[in-house]
Amino acid sequence: MTADQPESGGVSRRTLLASIGVLAAASACSPPATTAGVTGATSSAVAQTVTAPDLSTSAEPSSMDASAPPAPATSSSTALPAGGPAVEVVRGSGTRPQVALTFHGAGDPAIAQNVLDVLGSRQVPVTVMVVGTWLAANPGLAGVISSAGHELGNHTWTHPVLADLPEADIQDEIERCRDLLVHLTGSPGAFFRQSSAQHATDQILRVAGRSGYSTCLSYDIDSTDWTDPGPAAIREAVAAATAGSVVSLHFGHPGTVEALPGILDDLTARGLMPVTASALLAP
Repeated sequence: MTADQPESGGVSRRTLLASIGVLAAASACSPPATTAGVTGATSSAVAQTVTAPDLSTSAEPSSMDASAPPAPATSSSTALPAGGPAVEVVRGSGTRPQVALTFHGAGDPAIAQNVLDVLGSRQVPVTVMVVGTWLAANPGLAGVISSAGHELGNHTWTHPVLADLPEADIQDEIERCRDLLVHLTGSPGAFFRQSSAQHATDQILRVAGRSGYSTCLSYDIDSTDWTDPGPAAIREAVAAATAGSVVSLHFGHPGTVEALPGILDDLTARGLMPVTASALLAP
């Protein structure tokens, strides 16, 4: 993504979840990258990967709500194994007529619910990459999303320009969101996605792996909904999806809600089935 809105919250992972502030964040995306190679999205999943590029031209501009109070993160009792660097996955192999719709989890929760209502009416499962401070402010949405058959992923705690942070702060951003997901759902989420850039740096991949994530989920289709270009433009952008595509969309934008029925109609007309990212990347 190339233009999300980060949120702030100074917290300790060792404290219990207490009073937590809310901050709306809306992310963005940069142009699709060429894919190469095959790797696993989990220990058994197959997908194409890319080498992380120079982010100097793809970092997202961002803004924050300075009025949001600090939000303490939770510590997890679940032991998460530290591993080697995560692998960035941009799209699936394309061997099945499937696409994964992924949503940046932030913004007005009422608009998020509108998106979920459209998806529910069409029985379409998606992957929601949540910003930690947003989920902390709306903890009930974790159960709503999961119970509807969608999957959750980690999109950092405050959605900063992650590549600009020192390594210790990168780890803090990943692990705060991870620990909240574990606290609310019992799982750290299927994937990690870097914030304020389409691609992860080698450093981010290394820290994500150390934090228990084997896959950094990127995307090859930017819906452009974060720019609020109107429903027709959003629908047109997603029309570029092909079998195996991972599409970046966002909660918090009314245009996305308006465009979504048409997007789903277009995919159906082309014989493409929307699935979760885990299903897309399964062998």
